[in-house]
Amino acid sequence: MRGFAATRAASVVEFAGVASLLGLGGCAVGPNFKAPPPPSVKGYTVGPLAATSSTTTVAGGQSQRFVEGMKLPAEWWTLFHCEALSGLVERSLTNNPDVQAAQAALAVARENYLAQRGAFWPSADASFSASRNKGSTRLSPVPNANQFYYSLFTPQVTVSYVPDVFGLNRRTMESLKAQEQASRFAWAASYITLSANVVGAAIQEASLRAQIDATRQIIGINSNMVQILQYQYSKGYASELDLAAQQSQLAQVAATLPPLLKQLAQQRDLLADLAGRFPTQAPAERFELSGLRLPERLPVSLPSRLVEQRPDVRQAEENLHAASAQIGIAIANRLPNITLTANAGSAALEAGQMFASGSGFWTLAGSVTEPIFRGGALLHQERAAKAAYRQAAEQYRSAVLAAFQNVADTLNALEQDADALKAAAAAKAAAQKTLNLTRWQIKGGIASTLELLNAEQTYQQAILNLVQAQANRYTDTAALFQALGGGWWHHADFARNENEK
Repeated sequence: MRGFAATRAASVVEFAGVASLLGLGGCAVGPNFKAPPPPSVKGYTVGPLAATSSTTTVAGGQSQRFVEGMKLPAEWWTLFHCEALSGLVERSLTNNPDVQAAQAALAVARENYLAQRGAFWPSADASFSASRNKGSTRLSPVPNANQFYYSLFTPQVTVSYVPDVFGLNRRTMESLKAQEQASRFAWAASYITLSANVVGAAIQEASLRAQIDATRQIIGINSNMVQILQYQYSKGYASELDLAAQQSQLAQVAATLPPLLKQLAQQRDLLADLAGRFPTQAPAERFELSGLRLPERLPVSLPSRLVEQRPDVRQAEENLHAASAQIGIAIANRLPNITLTANAGSAALEAGQMFASGSGFWTLAGSVTEPIFRGGALLHQERAAKAAYRQAAEQYRSAVLAAFQNVADTLNALEQDADALKAAAAAKAAAQKTLNLTRWQIKGGIASTLELLNAEQTYQQAILNLVQAQANRYTDTAALFQALGGGWWHHADFARNENEK
Protein backbone atom coordinates (compact mmCIF):
# COMPACT_ATOMS: atom_id res chain seq x y z
CA MET A 1 0.00 0.00 0.00
CA ARG A 2 2.88 2.35 0.82
CA GLY A 3 4.48 1.57 -2.55
CA PHE A 4 1.28 2.42 -4.37
CA ALA A 5 0.92 5.73 -2.54
CA ALA A 6 4.55 6.64 -3.12
CA THR A 7 4.22 5.89 -6.82
CA ARG A 8 1.12 8.05 -7.14
CA ALA A 9 2.72 10.89 -5.16
CA ALA A 10 5.83 10.78 -7.32
CA SER A 11 3.70 10.96 -10.46
CA VAL A 12 1.86 14.02 -9.15
CA VAL A 13 5.07 15.80 -8.11
CA GLU A 14 6.67 15.04 -11.47
CA PHE A 15 3.63 16.44 -13.28
CA ALA A 16 3.68 19.59 -11.13
CA GLY A 17 7.35 20.17 -11.89
CA VAL A 18 6.88 19.72 -15.61
CA ALA A 19 3.83 22.00 -15.57
CA SER A 20 5.77 24.72 -13.74
CA LEU A 21 8.56 24.57 -16.30
CA LEU A 22 6.04 24.92 -19.11
CA GLY A 23 4.82 28.17 -17.59
CA LEU A 24 8.25 29.80 -17.58
CA GLY A 25 8.88 30.06 -21.28
CA GLY A 26 5.94 32.18 -22.38
CA CYS A 27 5.81 35.88 -23.20
CA ALA A 28 3.50 38.49 -21.76
CA VAL A 29 1.41 40.04 -24.52
CA GLY A 30 0.36 43.67 -24.38
CA PRO A 31 2.34 46.84 -23.72
CA ASN A 32 5.10 47.01 -21.12
CA PHE A 33 4.35 49.94 -18.85
CA LYS A 34 6.72 52.89 -18.69
CA ALA A 35 6.15 55.61 -16.11
CA PRO A 36 5.45 59.04 -17.67
CA PRO A 37 8.44 61.39 -17.51
CA PRO A 38 8.22 64.36 -15.14
CA PRO A 39 7.17 67.70 -16.64
CA SER A 40 9.96 69.72 -18.21
CA VAL A 41 8.89 73.01 -16.57
CA LYS A 42 11.48 74.75 -14.40
CA GLY A 43 9.27 76.50 -11.86
CA TYR A 44 5.79 77.05 -10.48
CA THR A 45 5.29 80.79 -10.95
CA VAL A 46 5.93 83.17 -13.83
CA GLY A 47 8.49 85.20 -11.88
CA PRO A 48 11.25 84.07 -9.52
CA LEU A 49 10.40 83.35 -5.90
CA ALA A 50 11.35 86.06 -3.44
CA ALA A 51 11.07 86.39 0.31
CA THR A 52 7.72 87.77 1.43
CA SER A 53 7.35 91.17 3.04
CA SER A 54 7.48 91.38 6.81
CA THR A 55 5.49 93.20 9.44
CA THR A 56 7.38 93.20 12.71
CA THR A 57 4.68 94.93 14.74
CA VAL A 58 2.20 92.01 14.78
CA ALA A 59 2.28 88.27 15.45
CA GLY A 60 2.66 86.20 12.32
CA GLY A 61 4.24 89.07 10.43
CA GLN A 62 7.66 87.52 9.92
CA SER A 63 9.13 87.39 6.45
CA GLN A 64 8.99 83.93 4.90
CA ARG A 65 11.83 82.66 2.74
CA PHE A 66 11.39 79.89 0.17
CA VAL A 67 14.18 77.29 0.15
CA GLU A 68 14.35 75.08 -2.94
CA GLY A 69 15.16 71.46 -2.18
CA MET A 70 14.63 71.88 1.56
CA LYS A 71 13.53 68.67 3.30
CA LEU A 72 9.80 68.51 3.88
CA PRO A 73 9.23 66.83 7.27
CA ALA A 74 6.52 64.23 7.72
CA GLU A 75 5.28 66.04 10.84
CA TRP A 76 5.28 69.48 9.26
CA TRP A 77 2.60 70.79 11.62
CA THR A 78 5.18 70.85 14.42
CA LEU A 79 6.78 73.83 12.65
CA PHE A 80 3.94 75.97 14.07
CA HIS A 81 5.38 75.25 17.55
CA CYS A 82 2.00 74.61 19.17
CA GLU A 83 1.92 71.52 21.40
CA ALA A 84 -1.88 71.50 21.57
CA LEU A 85 -2.10 71.51 17.77
CA SER A 86 0.52 68.78 17.39
CA GLY A 87 -1.23 66.58 19.94
CA LEU A 88 -4.59 66.99 18.24
CA VAL A 89 -3.16 66.13 14.81
CA GLU A 90 -1.50 62.98 16.18
CA ARG A 91 -4.72 61.83 17.88
CA SER A 92 -6.70 62.51 14.73
CA LEU A 93 -4.31 60.46 12.58
CA THR A 94 -4.73 57.57 15.02
CA ASN A 95 -8.50 57.69 15.47
CA ASN A 96 -9.92 59.08 12.23
CA PRO A 97 -12.07 56.43 10.48
CA ASP A 98 -11.23 57.67 6.98
CA VAL A 99 -7.53 56.99 7.51
CA GLN A 100 -8.27 53.61 9.03
CA ALA A 101 -10.58 52.77 6.12
CA ALA A 102 -7.78 53.68 3.70
CA GLN A 103 -5.44 51.35 5.58
CA ALA A 104 -8.00 48.56 5.35
CA ALA A 105 -8.41 49.19 1.61
CA LEU A 106 -4.65 48.77 1.24
CA ALA A 107 -4.82 45.46 3.10
CA VAL A 108 -7.60 44.28 0.77
CA ALA A 109 -5.57 45.18 -2.32
CA ARG A 110 -2.44 43.49 -0.94
CA GLU A 111 -4.28 40.25 -0.15
CA ASN A 112 -5.86 40.22 -3.62
CA TYR A 113 -2.39 40.53 -5.11
CA LEU A 114 -1.01 37.73 -2.94
CA ALA A 115 -4.01 35.52 -3.74
CA GLN A 116 -3.33 35.86 -7.48
CA ARG A 117 0.13 34.35 -6.97
CA GLY A 118 -1.53 30.96 -6.67
CA ALA A 119 -2.29 31.04 -10.39
CA PHE A 120 1.39 30.39 -11.13
CA TRP A 121 1.29 27.04 -9.38
CA PRO A 122 -0.56 23.80 -10.15
CA SER A 123 -3.68 23.26 -8.11
CA ALA A 124 -4.09 19.93 -6.34
CA ASP A 125 -7.26 18.50 -4.81
CA ALA A 126 -7.82 15.27 -2.93
CA SER A 127 -11.17 13.57 -2.94
CA PHE A 128 -12.76 10.41 -1.61
CA SER A 129 -16.10 8.90 -2.59
CA ALA A 130 -17.97 5.89 -1.26
CA SER A 131 -21.17 4.49 -2.72
CA ARG A 132 -23.49 1.48 -2.52
CA ASN A 133 -24.66 0.29 -5.94
CA LYS A 134 -26.93 -2.25 -7.66
CA GLY A 135 -26.23 -3.23 -11.24
CA SER A 136 -28.76 -4.15 -13.90
CA THR A 137 -29.48 -7.91 -14.14
CA ARG A 138 -29.99 -7.59 -17.91
CA LEU A 139 -26.43 -6.33 -18.41
CA SER A 140 -23.10 -7.71 -17.42
CA PRO A 141 -22.27 -6.80 -13.85
CA VAL A 142 -19.86 -3.94 -13.49
CA PRO A 143 -17.44 -5.52 -10.99
CA ASN A 144 -15.24 -8.28 -12.35
CA ALA A 145 -16.53 -10.48 -9.52
CA ASN A 146 -19.96 -10.55 -11.25
CA GLN A 147 -21.72 -8.94 -8.30
CA PHE A 148 -24.99 -7.09 -8.80
CA TYR A 149 -24.84 -5.50 -5.35
CA TYR A 150 -21.53 -3.83 -4.48
CA SER A 151 -19.85 -0.96 -2.72
CA LEU A 152 -17.32 1.28 -4.42
CA PHE A 153 -14.56 3.24 -2.65
CA THR A 154 -12.57 5.73 -4.73
CA PRO A 155 -9.78 7.90 -3.28
CA GLN A 156 -7.99 10.09 -5.81
CA VAL A 157 -5.79 13.16 -6.30
CA THR A 158 -6.35 15.60 -9.14
CA VAL A 159 -3.76 18.09 -10.31
CA SER A 160 -4.45 20.79 -12.90
CA TYR A 161 -2.31 23.56 -14.28
CA VAL A 162 -2.77 26.38 -16.76
CA PRO A 163 0.64 27.44 -18.17
CA ASP A 164 1.04 31.20 -18.43
CA VAL A 165 2.07 30.96 -22.08
CA PHE A 166 0.86 34.41 -23.15
CA GLY A 167 1.24 36.21 -19.83
CA LEU A 168 -2.39 36.33 -18.70
CA ASN A 169 -1.45 35.61 -15.09
CA ARG A 170 1.56 37.92 -15.20
CA ARG A 171 -0.48 40.82 -16.52
CA THR A 172 -3.16 40.11 -13.92
CA MET A 173 -0.52 40.16 -11.20
CA GLU A 174 0.86 43.39 -12.65
CA SER A 175 -2.57 44.99 -12.59
CA LEU A 176 -3.28 43.89 -9.01
CA LYS A 177 0.12 45.13 -7.85
CA ALA A 178 -0.58 48.52 -9.41
CA GLN A 179 -3.96 48.58 -7.68
CA GLU A 180 -2.23 47.80 -4.39
CA GLN A 181 0.15 50.71 -4.91
CA ALA A 182 -2.77 52.98 -5.84
CA SER A 183 -4.41 52.04 -2.52
CA ARG A 184 -1.17 52.83 -0.71
CA PHE A 185 -1.05 56.30 -2.22
CA ALA A 186 -4.74 56.80 -1.44
CA TRP A 187 -3.85 56.06 2.19
CA ALA A 188 -1.05 58.63 2.03
CA ALA A 189 -3.43 61.18 0.50
CA SER A 190 -5.97 60.65 3.30
CA TYR A 191 -3.16 61.06 5.84
CA ILE A 192 -2.05 64.38 4.35
CA THR A 193 -5.57 65.69 3.84
CA LEU A 194 -6.55 64.89 7.41
CA SER A 195 -3.50 66.58 8.95
CA ALA A 196 -4.04 69.68 6.78
CA ASN A 197 -7.74 69.78 7.65
CA VAL A 198 -7.01 69.59 11.38
CA VAL A 199 -4.46 72.41 11.17
CA GLY A 200 -6.81 74.51 9.04
CA ALA A 201 -9.73 73.94 11.40
CA ALA A 202 -7.62 74.89 14.43
CA ILE A 203 -6.43 78.11 12.73
CA GLN A 204 -9.99 78.94 11.76
CA GLU A 205 -11.14 78.39 15.34
CA ALA A 206 -8.45 80.73 16.62
CA SER A 207 -9.42 83.34 14.05
CA LEU A 208 -13.11 83.08 14.92
CA ARG A 209 -12.43 83.51 18.63
CA ALA A 210 -10.51 86.72 17.94
CA GLN A 211 -13.20 87.95 15.54
CA ILE A 212 -15.91 87.25 18.11
CA ASP A 213 -14.03 89.21 20.78
CA ALA A 214 -13.58 92.18 18.43
CA THR A 215 -17.21 92.02 17.31
CA ARG A 216 -18.45 92.04 20.90
CA GLN A 217 -16.28 95.08 21.58
CA ILE A 218 -17.82 96.83 18.55
CA ILE A 219 -21.33 95.91 19.72
CA GLY A 220 -20.57 97.31 23.17
CA ILE A 221 -19.25 100.54 21.67
CA ASN A 222 -22.34 100.96 19.48
CA SER A 223 -24.61 100.26 22.45
CA ASN A 224 -22.92 103.08 24.37
CA MET A 225 -23.32 105.37 21.37
CA VAL A 226 -27.05 104.58 21.22
CA GLN A 227 -27.43 105.35 24.93
CA ILE A 228 -25.65 108.68 24.52
CA LEU A 229 -27.81 109.65 21.53
CA GLN A 230 -30.96 108.62 23.40
CA TYR A 231 -29.99 110.96 26.23
CA GLN A 232 -29.15 113.77 23.81
CA TYR A 233 -32.41 113.21 21.95
CA SER A 234 -34.38 113.42 25.21
CA LYS A 235 -32.66 116.74 25.93
CA GLY A 236 -33.12 118.03 22.43
CA TYR A 237 -29.42 117.98 21.53
CA ALA A 238 -29.72 115.23 18.88
CA SER A 239 -32.29 114.55 16.22
CA GLU A 240 -34.44 111.44 15.93
CA LEU A 241 -32.69 110.76 12.61
CA ASP A 242 -29.29 110.60 14.34
CA LEU A 243 -30.67 108.19 16.95
CA ALA A 244 -32.35 105.99 14.35
CA ALA A 245 -29.17 105.83 12.26
CA GLN A 246 -27.11 104.75 15.27
CA GLN A 247 -29.72 102.15 16.28
CA SER A 248 -29.60 100.79 12.72
CA GLN A 249 -25.82 100.56 12.87
CA LEU A 250 -26.00 98.71 16.21
CA ALA A 251 -28.48 96.23 14.76
CA GLN A 252 -26.24 95.63 11.74
CA VAL A 253 -23.19 95.00 13.89
CA ALA A 254 -25.14 92.75 16.28
CA ALA A 255 -26.33 90.71 13.29
CA THR A 256 -22.73 89.76 12.47
CA LEU A 257 -22.18 88.01 15.82
CA PRO A 258 -24.52 84.97 15.51
CA PRO A 259 -22.93 83.78 12.22
CA LEU A 260 -19.50 83.96 13.87
CA LEU A 261 -20.76 81.97 16.86
CA LYS A 262 -22.30 79.44 14.49
CA GLN A 263 -19.04 79.07 12.60
CA LEU A 264 -17.13 78.59 15.85
CA ALA A 265 -19.51 75.86 16.99
CA GLN A 266 -19.22 74.18 13.60
CA GLN A 267 -15.42 74.33 13.78
CA ARG A 268 -15.54 72.64 17.17
CA ASP A 269 -17.79 69.94 15.71
CA LEU A 270 -15.42 69.57 12.76
CA LEU A 271 -12.41 69.13 15.03
CA ALA A 272 -14.28 66.45 16.97
CA ASP A 273 -15.18 64.66 13.74
CA LEU A 274 -11.63 64.82 12.41
CA ALA A 275 -10.39 63.36 15.70
CA GLY A 276 -12.83 60.46 15.33
CA ARG A 277 -15.16 61.65 18.10
CA PHE A 278 -18.75 62.82 18.49
CA PRO A 279 -19.62 66.54 18.82
CA THR A 280 -20.20 66.10 22.57
CA GLN A 281 -16.63 64.80 22.82
CA ALA A 282 -14.96 67.81 21.20
CA PRO A 283 -11.25 68.26 21.98
CA ALA A 284 -10.44 70.16 25.15
CA GLU A 285 -7.89 72.34 23.34
CA ARG A 286 -8.79 75.97 22.71
CA PHE A 287 -6.72 77.60 19.98
CA GLU A 288 -5.58 81.20 19.84
CA LEU A 289 -3.56 82.86 17.08
CA SER A 290 -1.08 84.03 19.70
CA GLY A 291 -0.27 80.36 20.40
CA LEU A 292 0.99 79.75 16.85
CA ARG A 293 4.36 80.63 15.36
CA LEU A 294 4.67 81.26 11.65
CA PRO A 295 7.33 79.09 9.93
CA GLU A 296 9.90 81.43 8.39
CA ARG A 297 11.72 78.94 6.11
CA LEU A 298 9.41 77.16 3.67
CA PRO A 299 10.44 74.24 1.45
CA VAL A 300 9.85 74.38 -2.27
CA SER A 301 10.36 71.08 -4.05
CA LEU A 302 11.91 70.94 -7.48
CA PRO A 303 9.19 70.64 -10.15
CA SER A 304 10.67 67.33 -11.32
CA ARG A 305 10.22 65.96 -7.79
CA LEU A 306 6.67 67.14 -7.24
CA VAL A 307 5.12 64.30 -9.25
CA GLU A 308 6.97 61.82 -7.02
CA GLN A 309 5.84 63.52 -3.81
CA ARG A 310 2.16 64.10 -4.51
CA PRO A 311 0.22 60.97 -3.53
CA ASP A 312 -2.69 61.85 -5.81
CA VAL A 313 -0.32 61.98 -8.79
CA ARG A 314 1.31 58.71 -7.76
CA GLN A 315 -2.13 57.15 -7.39
CA ALA A 316 -3.07 58.34 -10.89
CA GLU A 317 0.19 56.84 -12.22
CA GLU A 318 -0.60 53.46 -10.65
CA ASN A 319 -4.10 53.60 -12.11
CA LEU A 320 -2.45 54.17 -15.48
CA HIS A 321 -0.17 51.18 -14.84
CA ALA A 322 -3.15 48.98 -13.98
CA ALA A 323 -4.95 50.10 -17.13
CA SER A 324 -1.87 49.21 -19.20
CA ALA A 325 -1.81 45.70 -17.73
CA GLN A 326 -5.53 45.32 -18.47
CA ILE A 327 -4.75 45.68 -22.17
CA GLY A 328 -2.45 42.66 -21.95
CA ILE A 329 -5.15 40.73 -20.10
CA ALA A 330 -7.69 41.52 -22.82
CA ILE A 331 -5.27 40.44 -25.56
CA ALA A 332 -4.35 37.20 -23.74
CA ASN A 333 -8.03 36.30 -23.39
CA ARG A 334 -8.27 36.18 -27.20
CA LEU A 335 -5.38 33.68 -27.51
CA PRO A 336 -5.33 29.89 -26.99
CA ASN A 337 -5.64 28.64 -23.43
CA ILE A 338 -3.72 25.48 -22.49
CA THR A 339 -4.79 23.29 -19.57
CA LEU A 340 -2.88 20.29 -18.21
CA THR A 341 -4.51 17.80 -15.83
CA ALA A 342 -3.41 14.68 -13.99
CA ASN A 343 -5.62 12.30 -12.04
CA ALA A 344 -4.37 9.40 -9.90
CA GLY A 345 -6.29 7.18 -7.49
CA SER A 346 -7.73 3.75 -6.88
CA ALA A 347 -11.10 2.03 -6.93
CA ALA A 348 -12.02 -0.96 -4.75
CA LEU A 349 -15.10 -2.83 -3.62
CA GLU A 350 -13.88 -2.95 -0.04
CA ALA A 351 -12.35 -0.19 2.03
CA GLY A 352 -9.45 -2.38 3.01
CA GLN A 353 -8.55 -3.02 -0.64
CA MET A 354 -8.38 0.63 -1.75
CA PHE A 355 -4.61 0.62 -2.07
CA ALA A 356 -4.15 -3.01 -3.03
CA SER A 357 -2.22 -3.97 -6.14
CA GLY A 358 -4.23 -3.62 -9.33
CA SER A 359 -6.77 -1.13 -7.92
CA GLY A 360 -4.98 1.99 -9.10
CA PHE A 361 -5.71 4.20 -12.07
CA TRP A 362 -4.27 7.40 -13.49
CA THR A 363 -4.89 9.87 -16.26
CA LEU A 364 -2.71 12.49 -17.92
CA ALA A 365 -4.44 14.94 -20.21
CA GLY A 366 -3.86 18.20 -21.98
CA SER A 367 -6.28 20.49 -23.78
CA VAL A 368 -6.08 23.65 -25.84
CA THR A 369 -9.00 26.06 -26.09
CA GLU A 370 -9.03 28.71 -28.79
CA PRO A 371 -11.84 31.28 -28.75
CA ILE A 372 -13.51 31.20 -32.18
CA PHE A 373 -16.75 33.10 -31.83
CA ARG A 374 -17.88 35.16 -28.84
CA GLY A 375 -20.10 37.61 -30.67
CA GLY A 376 -17.31 40.20 -30.78
CA ALA A 377 -17.17 40.38 -26.96
CA LEU A 378 -13.42 39.77 -26.66
CA LEU A 379 -12.56 42.26 -29.39
CA HIS A 380 -14.63 44.98 -27.79
CA GLN A 381 -13.22 44.18 -24.36
CA GLU A 382 -9.73 44.76 -25.78
CA ARG A 383 -10.85 48.04 -27.34
CA ALA A 384 -12.45 49.05 -24.04
CA ALA A 385 -9.18 48.31 -22.20
CA LYS A 386 -7.27 50.54 -24.63
CA ALA A 387 -9.84 53.31 -24.21
CA ALA A 388 -9.58 52.94 -20.42
CA TYR A 389 -5.82 53.38 -20.73
CA ARG A 390 -6.28 56.62 -22.67
CA GLN A 391 -8.74 57.76 -20.02
CA ALA A 392 -6.26 56.96 -17.23
CA ALA A 393 -3.52 58.81 -19.15
CA GLU A 394 -5.63 61.97 -19.31
CA GLN A 395 -6.56 61.62 -15.64
CA TYR A 396 -2.88 61.38 -14.80
CA ARG A 397 -2.16 64.50 -16.83
CA SER A 398 -5.01 66.29 -15.05
CA ALA A 399 -3.60 65.28 -11.66
CA VAL A 400 -0.16 66.65 -12.59
CA LEU A 401 -1.62 69.95 -13.78
CA ALA A 402 -3.71 70.26 -10.61
CA ALA A 403 -0.64 69.56 -8.46
CA PHE A 404 1.33 72.37 -10.10
CA GLN A 405 -1.66 74.69 -9.86
CA ASN A 406 -1.98 73.97 -6.11
CA VAL A 407 1.65 74.85 -5.48
CA ALA A 408 1.50 77.98 -7.65
CA ASP A 409 -1.71 79.14 -5.95
CA THR A 410 -0.26 78.78 -2.46
CA LEU A 411 3.02 80.49 -3.39
CA ASN A 412 1.14 83.45 -4.85
CA ALA A 413 -1.24 83.48 -1.90
CA LEU A 414 1.62 83.60 0.61
CA GLU A 415 3.09 86.62 -1.16
CA GLN A 416 -0.23 88.43 -1.21
CA ASP A 417 -1.04 87.38 2.37
CA ALA A 418 2.15 89.05 3.57
CA ASP A 419 1.25 92.29 1.81
CA ALA A 420 -2.34 92.12 3.08
CA LEU A 421 -1.13 91.62 6.65
CA LYS A 422 1.25 94.56 6.27
CA ALA A 423 -1.63 96.76 5.11
CA ALA A 424 -3.92 95.52 7.88
CA ALA A 425 -1.22 96.19 10.48
CA ALA A 426 -0.76 99.71 9.10
CA ALA A 427 -4.52 100.31 9.28
CA LYS A 428 -4.57 99.10 12.87
CA ALA A 429 -1.66 101.37 13.77
CA ALA A 430 -3.39 104.35 12.18
CA ALA A 431 -6.66 103.55 13.97
CA GLN A 432 -4.82 103.21 17.27
CA LYS A 433 -3.11 106.56 16.74
CA THR A 434 -6.48 108.18 15.99
CA LEU A 435 -7.92 106.60 19.13
CA ASN A 436 -5.03 107.87 21.26
CA LEU A 437 -5.38 111.40 19.86
CA THR A 438 -9.13 111.36 20.47
CA ARG A 439 -8.60 110.29 24.08
CA TRP A 440 -6.17 113.19 24.48
CA GLN A 441 -8.72 115.56 23.00
CA ILE A 442 -11.37 114.22 25.37
CA LYS A 443 -9.17 115.13 28.32
CA GLY A 444 -8.77 118.64 26.90
CA GLY A 445 -12.49 118.97 26.26
CA ILE A 446 -11.97 119.27 22.51
CA ALA A 447 -13.63 116.01 21.37
CA SER A 448 -16.97 114.52 22.29
CA THR A 449 -17.74 111.11 23.70
CA LEU A 450 -19.31 110.09 20.41
CA GLU A 451 -16.09 110.93 18.60
CA LEU A 452 -14.20 108.72 21.05
CA LEU A 453 -16.62 105.87 20.53
CA ASN A 454 -16.28 106.23 16.75
CA ALA A 455 -12.51 106.04 17.08
CA GLU A 456 -12.79 102.96 19.28
CA GLN A 457 -15.12 101.32 16.76
CA THR A 458 -12.70 102.02 13.91
CA TYR A 459 -9.90 100.54 15.99
CA GLN A 460 -11.85 97.35 16.75
CA GLN A 461 -12.76 96.99 13.08
CA ALA A 462 -9.06 97.28 12.21
CA ILE A 463 -8.34 94.50 14.72
CA LEU A 464 -11.02 92.37 13.06
CA ASN A 465 -9.39 92.82 9.64
CA LEU A 466 -5.94 92.16 11.10
CA VAL A 467 -7.08 88.86 12.65
CA GLN A 468 -8.41 87.65 9.30
CA ALA A 469 -5.14 88.62 7.59
CA GLN A 470 -3.12 86.74 10.21
CA ALA A 471 -5.27 83.62 9.85
CA ASN A 472 -4.85 83.70 6.08
CA ARG A 473 -1.05 83.57 6.44
CA TYR A 474 -1.18 80.58 8.75
CA THR A 475 -3.77 78.77 6.64
CA ASP A 476 -1.95 79.26 3.34
CA THR A 477 1.34 78.19 4.94
CA ALA A 478 -0.31 74.90 5.91
CA ALA A 479 -1.74 74.67 2.39
CA LEU A 480 1.77 74.90 0.92
CA PHE A 481 2.93 71.89 2.96
CA GLN A 482 -0.10 69.96 1.74
CA ALA A 483 0.40 71.05 -1.89
CA LEU A 484 4.01 69.80 -1.82
CA GLY A 485 2.95 66.34 -0.66
CA GLY A 486 3.09 66.66 3.10
CA GLY A 487 6.36 64.73 3.52
CA TRP A 488 4.55 61.38 3.75
CA TRP A 489 7.57 59.54 2.33
CA HIS A 490 9.50 60.32 5.52
CA HIS A 491 6.86 58.68 7.71
CA ALA A 492 7.90 55.26 9.06
CA ASP A 493 4.74 53.42 7.94
CA PHE A 494 4.84 54.74 4.39
CA ALA A 495 8.60 54.30 4.09
CA ARG A 496 8.20 50.65 5.10
CA ASN A 497 5.51 50.13 2.46
CA GLU A 498 7.68 51.93 -0.11
CA ASN A 499 10.45 49.37 0.51
CA GLU A 500 7.97 46.49 0.17
CA LYS A 501 6.99 47.45 -3.39
